Amino acid sequence: MKKIILLSGTALCIATVAHAQDSRRAVRHEEVSEEIVVTGVLQQSQEDVLSGVSVVSGEELTRDLRPTIGETLAKQPGVSATSFGPNASRPVLRGFQGNRIRVLTDGIGSIDVSNTSVDHAVAINPLTADRIEVLRGPSALLYGSSAIGGVVNVIDSRIPRKMPEAPLHPDAIGTLGSAADERAISAVADVPVSGNIVAHVDGSYSRTDNLETGGHILAPDLRRQAQASSEPAIRQLADLKGELPNSDSETWDVGAGAAVVADGGNLGFVVSHYDNYYGVPVRYALEPDAEAEAVHLHMKQDRVDIRGEVDPESGIFDRIRLRLGAADYQHSEIEDTGEVGTTFYSQGYEGRLELTQAQQGAWSGAIGGQFFVRDFDVVGEEKFLPKNFTQQFGAFTLQSLDYGPLKIEGGARIEHSDVEAVADATLGNPAIKRSFDSVSGSLGASYEFVDGIRIGFNGSRTQRAPTAEELFANGPHAGTQAFEVGNPNFDQESSWGLEGTLKGRRGGLSFSASAYYDWFSDYIYAYQTGAIEDGLPVYQNAQADARYYGVEGQISAPLARIGGFTINGDLLGDYVHATIVDTGPVPRIPPLRLLGGLEAQSDRWNGRVEVEHSFEQDRVSEYETPTDGFTLVNASVSWKPFGENATSLTLQANNIFDVVARRHASFLKDYAPLAGRDIRLTARFQL
Repeated sequence: MKKIILLSGTALCIATVAHAQDSRRAVRHEEVSEEIVVTGVLQQSQEDVLSGVSVVSGEELTRDLRPTIGETLAKQPGVSATSFGPNASRPVLRGFQGNRIRVLTDGIGSIDVSNTSVDHAVAINPLTADRIEVLRGPSALLYGSSAIGGVVNVIDSRIPRKMPEAPLHPDAIGTLGSAADERAISAVADVPVSGNIVAHVDGSYSRTDNLETGGHILAPDLRRQAQASSEPAIRQLADLKGELPNSDSETWDVGAGAAVVADGGNLGFVVSHYDNYYGVPVRYALEPDAEAEAVHLHMKQDRVDIRGEVDPESGIFDRIRLRLGAADYQHSEIEDTGEVGTTFYSQGYEGRLELTQAQQGAWSGAIGGQFFVRDFDVVGEEKFLPKNFTQQFGAFTLQSLDYGPLKIEGGARIEHSDVEAVADATLGNPAIKRSFDSVSGSLGASYEFVDGIRIGFNGSRTQRAPTAEELFANGPHAGTQAFEVGNPNFDQESSWGLEGTLKGRRGGLSFSASAYYDWFSDYIYAYQTGAIEDGLPVYQNAQADARYYGVEGQISAPLARIGGFTINGDLLGDYVHATIVDTGPVPRIPPLRLLGGLEAQSDRWNGRVEVEHSFEQDRVSEYETPTDGFTLVNASVSWKPFGENATSLTLQANNIFDVVARRHASFLKDYAPLAGRDIRLTARFQL
């Protein structure tokens, strides 16, 4: 914590100096277009990114906002969610999850342990987001070897980038939801202090009760198993329906900071605290001698962030950007008796420096460096990891040639990782240190063969070092109700990948489509062995070759003009096929999905009806159960009383027909269905 305070103090001193130097400059006031992707060392339009990309902002973000990042993004192409109950749901990109997905806040990591296990929530509150960008495929590799599946970047205004036009610039959003009796509110205020200095403060609070589902809690196979039991208490579980037990939550966070905003750049910091107390749905035991736990997790994080950006008037570089973050994190797994069973402690630091080269004719590019340090310890009766340390240092570059219709792009990243475990007699492991050198790169091009329509191809070679969890796990984990086993002798994971894209925008029509194929060597995955240890199923990490391929796409087009309304239609779909060579399907791969919508838009009113169908997934691994298909029908209407201003009132009805829906990507799908009918009212106010 002392280091965090020191970093924030340093940022304030630097900001004061920068203000003194730049106070005579004019204030820079920039707005980022919804079509521009800022995640990446070069800002690009969505059509120019050589892989799948989504930007969620404005009215769409307000409508799709949920308590978790995973559920907020679940309607984007190529995106599903881990859905470990309503409170812990990370994004799943192209079938990848966990350590192959990086969840960022303004370009650097969440510095939590959400990638360690699916029951651990991300320490980023969607209520604070201004926009969320999703990069799928090799474009994400510049953010680390662990971004092999993609990157989710949550961009907020906690560190101001511009001076507010008014003496007080507030932005607030509040939501009421019926399915979990959800109550949520978030507010942000930026205040110009003097000259080019702007102060920032924000806070949010949300609370939910147990989630109401569309029907039975247990999946059909488990209900039949419960009904066949000789134990009356187990037979009663077959009738459990409606309310999902142990799925309540209470979350709050606050942040405060300041920034200098001048003509030549900006520099600022924010100090924040995040507190999340939530229940993990029960994985019911259907054997007479087995026990099921109702675990709550209490998560806390203290964090400081620094952001600086300089735009030199001349020289080799036309933009220099620095991001630093440090966080003290802990969460406790609280048993149904009220006792703390296990506590996770993590102290992490991450920094990233990007230097954008000045344009030289058709040539542009950027270089940069990044570091990540984590000190991680698990303490308690269900400790499954020894105390461990991780250090990563990387250098990257992206170079681009723009010849108008033809664009060529190449990127590379070199990364060194040290992963060290302390000797632990309880877990039976000696002191171990592993070091890895990873080299990843991509090369691609796109061509505009018709005005506004661009086709692209990209090839990539990637390497990923195994994590401490994959190397050293060896014990029971109450949150996931699993006995997890790693392998300290793992090699690096590597892959070759190809991706083709087709993107276009002509008139009101816009579309994008991607097809990809990845060949993995030494792919790391966890499989259920069938053994029982400490009353829990054993999940063993292993390495093998694997193959991933899939398609995703979306299209939107104006259909008619009625009165003052434009009627638009849209359709998206995605499909992933993943196989462990000589073994069978990769576990928890989302099935084919289609989502279509009709939307009526005007200056002040917007109405939308959409239908999402997720097909049955019966291509499963050993000990994995199939998942029935489901269809969700949603509708919404929003009103903007002041036209272009973001102030709005939105009424939604989700899962109108109260169907039972289960995501195949979820470890808990057979015990925790998604929300049933949910009526939501969201009010947003901006001055």
